[in-house]
Amino acid sequence: MAAARIRGVADRRGHGVTNAPDMTPQQLADACARAMWDGDRAVHRLGITRERVAPGTAVLSLEVSPDMANGHGIAHGGVIFTLADSAFAYACNTYNQATLAQHCAITYLAPARIGDRLTAHAREVTRTGRSGLYDVTVADQDGRTIAEFRGNARTIKDRLLPDDSAHKNPDKGGSE
Repeated sequence: MAAARIRGVADRRGHGVTNAPDMTPQQLADACARAMWDGDRAVHRLGITRERVAPGTAVLSLEVSPDMANGHGIAHGGVIFTLADSAFAYACNTYNQATLAQHCAITYLAPARIGDRLTAHAREVTRTGRSGLYDVTVADQDGRTIAEFRGNARTIKDRLLPDDSAHKNPDKGGSE
């Protein structure tokens, strides 16, 4: 069975207006991730790798380098938070509706060591109106959970992909 196509209306659950005609939800998620990736200087600076994205989900990873260690010789909590927050960002921005963090919390469960490969798995819990809730699990290369992160997201008016000519706003004489 062919994947459902989006025609500038909504995702498969009926929310998240897009302006990307004739894209499947997966194609839209990929296009949104590419649009964010190029300008995301923080992920590039830390060496974060985008493993995969899908509607409402994202997987990012990084290797803990010596310059990411805190005074105890383990991965700095801010680095782990940044990895989790970045996965959250890519998961909640898969619908071509610019979405920002409204509130985030993290619980550190185990230390990450220099040389560990950390992977952040973000998944959408729910989206209602302009609000979304996402959970992110950060694990090491052995599957040991390092941290659990929860992010509350809020959409804004902007979109990630450029408007196309099919979506003109007659009140403004041009694109929305």
